[in-house]
Amino acid sequence: MDRLLEIARSIADTEVTAHLLRQDFVIYGLVAIALLGLLAGAIGPFIVMRQMSFSVHGASELALTGAAAALLFGLNLGLGAILGSVVAALIFGLMGTRASQRDSSIGVVMAFGLGMAVLFIHLYPGRSGTSFSLLTGQIVGVSEHGVIQMAVVAAIICVTLVALYRPLVFSSADPEVAEARGVPVRALNLVFAVLVGLAAAQAVQVVGALLVLSLLITPAAAAAAVTSSPGRAIALTIVFAQIAAIGGMLLSLAPGVPVSVFVTTISFVIYLACRAVAAIRR
Repeated sequence: MDRLLEIARSIADTEVTAHLLRQDFVIYGLVAIALLGLLAGAIGPFIVMRQMSFSVHGASELALTGAAAALLFGLNLGLGAILGSVVAALIFGLMGTRASQRDSSIGVVMAFGLGMAVLFIHLYPGRSGTSFSLLTGQIVGVSEHGVIQMAVVAAIICVTLVALYRPLVFSSADPEVAEARGVPVRALNLVFAVLVGLAAAQAVQVVGALLVLSLLITPAAAAAAVTSSPGRAIALTIVFAQIAAIGGMLLSLAPGVPVSVFVTTISFVIYLACRAVAAIRR
């Protein structure tokens, strides 16, 4: 309890926050989390429309498996996370467009991936803090190379979404009619699955595998509660995700608490506010 009170008081310590904001590793972290907020806001509404929340969770857990394997074998954690999440997302994309077609299969694959992640972390001879950060995120450990990698991934995701916007919206809203009208729904599913895997891999490095939904799903669900327009939903989701991401990062600096704590809290408050607005409108 005393520790909680100390954290609450330290949030308002602007001197410590201002001092940390002059450090290079904090600046890299802010840029990285802002990029994550952008790509999460861009892809989140499509994930919600396609009812792929569980798929995102599964992809994040397999990103943990890939990162844990990379950690064990001395490889780049970011590339390991990307490989694990993209492979998982492709598997999930091949399971069909409806949630009922893929839920049980995702659960089976995710359970196996988590088991392998536990094995890799157990075999890792280094510090346990490094492996624990895969679960809770390691935003202050993002380097300049990590920021560049995240910027490239964000650019790939955003450009692809802009290029495929209309067929993605059509196939997300009504895949049967879209397929009947000649839209390559199955190919779009695979492309979108790869994008989800890339986004999940980046989110794992910032908020950890356990809390990926706080940025990839919660802001989009909040936007969906107050608007039915895909364009407005994307704009609102980007705003909500940036508020949660950057706000959570700034609040976490002085108390030294993992950024995921504040990101998830802000996202949840925004979601509750949007649900309240929707209830008042009704």
